Amino acid sequence: MTTGLEVLVRCQDAARTYGQGPAAVVAVHGATCQVRAGDRIAITGPSGSGKSTLLHLMAALEQPTAGEVTWPGLTEGPVAGQVGVVFQGPSLIPALDVTENAALPLVLAGVPEERARRRALDSLSLVAADDLADKLPEELSGGQAQRVAIARVLALRPRLVLADEPTGQLDRATGQHIIDVLLATADEIGAALVVTTHDPTIAQRLGERWAMHEGRLHPATEPHQRTSAAAPQGDPS
Repeated sequence: MTTGLEVLVRCQDAARTYGQGPAAVVAVHGATCQVRAGDRIAITGPSGSGKSTLLHLMAALEQPTAGEVTWPGLTEGPVAGQVGVVFQGPSLIPALDVTENAALPLVLAGVPEERARRRALDSLSLVAADDLADKLPEELSGGQAQRVAIARVLALRPRLVLADEPTGQLDRATGQHIIDVLLATADEIGAALVVTTHDPTIAQRLGERWAMHEGRLHPATEPHQRTSAAAPQGDPS
């Protein structure tokens, strides 16, 4: 991580245990880490290693059972759209068209409907999905649906984007394109980006790599010089 940049989220000995007694499962053991403004971080590890749980702790989707998670660079914490999460599986609402899906978080946050729609269309344009604006989720390919899910997060203009296995259900070419989109749009809105992945070719696209093994976090590499991704040039899906 680059010294001197603002810390957006910090984990200090953060742990997450499910259940109690002999049946308890420790998903994350005392993780200490931080994400700064501008970071591009991959968290690698096999399924069940705890990387998704760590991401959920950073997003305040789950609470630590020991240690703490703080958001020193976010004045209102991980609320008010300052942290956006891209999930692995399907997350679009079937009854809403693409524009309505992308605008939904803004509407729920109290943004007037017409303004929310304009911002949603702007975000769809950022991920080269504006031509899908009137389609329903059932009409989209896997890659298209994931781009719309990314647009929905970006519509809030978060300072930190957390992407949980965003390519896990996609073929290799489409997955690489989704990483192109995430890198380019994070650059566009000035957001830090953390991606969990089990794919080493995806991890190599980000400037810094951490590793999770049996719930324990290990720094995997030193950061290298960041490079901006080119704007996406169409969807291979």
